[in-house]
Amino acid sequence: MRRQKKTRLPSRVQVDSWRTTYKGIVPESHIASLTYRNREERWQQFFATSDEHFAFVADDGNRIVGFASGGVNRDADETFQGELYAIYLLEEYQRRGVGRLLVKAVAGRLLQYGMTSMKVWVLAENPFRAFYEALGGNYVSEKEIVIGGALLIEVAYGWNELNGLLGQ
Repeated sequence: MRRQKKTRLPSRVQVDSWRTTYKGIVPESHIASLTYRNREERWQQFFATSDEHFAFVADDGNRIVGFASGGVNRDADETFQGELYAIYLLEEYQRRGVGRLLVKAVAGRLLQYGMTSMKVWVLAENPFRAFYEALGGNYVSEKEIVIGGALLIEVAYGWNELNGLLGQ
């Protein structure tokens, strides 16, 4: 039996979350192509390339069960200074308040960096899209993206004032 390399990167959470959350939304061939090793390499690049982004992880004492990453808004849109790049939780940790804590951690860090607003892009068909609305995010816009050869719609939610989000 091969022993698995232990990592503190959120690679497993990202891949496993895609497999549960995006099943039936993103082409199965794309989901099947995701590997822990590939995601780990991308996370190493993420942390090595810039000081303008960051990530928070949630763990259960034994393993990472969720993460959220954020930083400077990557779009040309100057309405929102910061961006919640990604948030993923293992299925069994969803709807327990962990996601809310992770989003607040990202918002708090953005405020520390002097950014008072934030947006997030989410697949329109994501079954957890209402999560952002429950946190006070307002619909901002949408765009088409291609994932695994499929044309999908992403929706942006924004917070004009992060202090309000942190007060929830």
